[in-house]
Amino acid sequence: MNYIGVNGIITPSAEAVISVMDHGFMYGMGLFETFRTYQGEPFLLSRHLERLRQGCLELGIRYDVREELLRNEIKQLLAANELLDGYVRLTVSAGVGPLGLSSGDYAEPSVIIYVKPLPKHDPKLYAQGKELWRLVTPRNTPEGKVRQKSLHYMNNILAKRELETLAPLAPLAPASSSAATPEGLLLTSEGYLAEGIVSNLFFVLGGKLYTPSIETGILPGITRAFVLELAAGQGLQYAEGSYTWDELLTADEVFLTNSIQELVPATVLAEPGGTKPGGKRYSVGNGTIGPMTKMLLDRYRGYTKQD
Repeated sequence: MNYIGVNGIITPSAEAVISVMDHGFMYGMGLFETFRTYQGEPFLLSRHLERLRQGCLELGIRYDVREELLRNEIKQLLAANELLDGYVRLTVSAGVGPLGLSSGDYAEPSVIIYVKPLPKHDPKLYAQGKELWRLVTPRNTPEGKVRQKSLHYMNNILAKRELETLAPLAPLAPASSSAATPEGLLLTSEGYLAEGIVSNLFFVLGGKLYTPSIETGILPGITRAFVLELAAGQGLQYAEGSYTWDELLTADEVFLTNSIQELVPATVLAEPGGTKPGGKRYSVGNGTIGPMTKMLLDRYRGYTKQD
């Protein structure tokens, strides 16, 4: 990452700075969106920006983006970083304020755009899937009406640290077809399925699609909502609700969604085994991508104009 966009200016990474008095740094007052480009164009950008606008309105951050200008800046950043396509993070930090909690609006936010290379496409990931580990770290409750994609990311980082402690256990368990980096699954404090560290969760049971509801405190993911639209368009039955780990273990298919990796099957469910090395692991279906997951992934990619 050689260049970063800082308040509309393409800036060398080493020179990209914001004030230590920025309330995004001091208090986590800020939001971000991550998305990717296809053939240089950001996918579902209008939806990401609408979620960002609503979040800024709730936090009192006066951010009014002009989408075409943003698209142009992203193209410039991709070119400056010698990328045809990239992983994009758009961050809106509240801006400079006094030391102390503020109840007023933030009139001059800091806007930072990062781009980096996309993860290498691995067809095996989408055919054989990855492991999904149940974590002890609970999903915290949203600070406001719904969960925002805020700069306060400690819960996710703690979950990631827990997942790293579980990773060394995996080789001691029976071999898996999935060699991809595992994802961690957070449950609510009441024990209901919530979401992955960087993903939303879906599962298929008896020909019906299920996903935890927004009321569980999960992030209202852009890809999550788009997949539900695709399912409805195909006449599939789906439900949003509160589900348990035991219910997930009975699923015919499990998959995860985010804006970078699209739809990824989870073909092994794993849980810590206390003092037992490796814990317990359960195969999902026949250990490969299921038919509904594949159909939805194909439909999704049809909209991105991929081959």
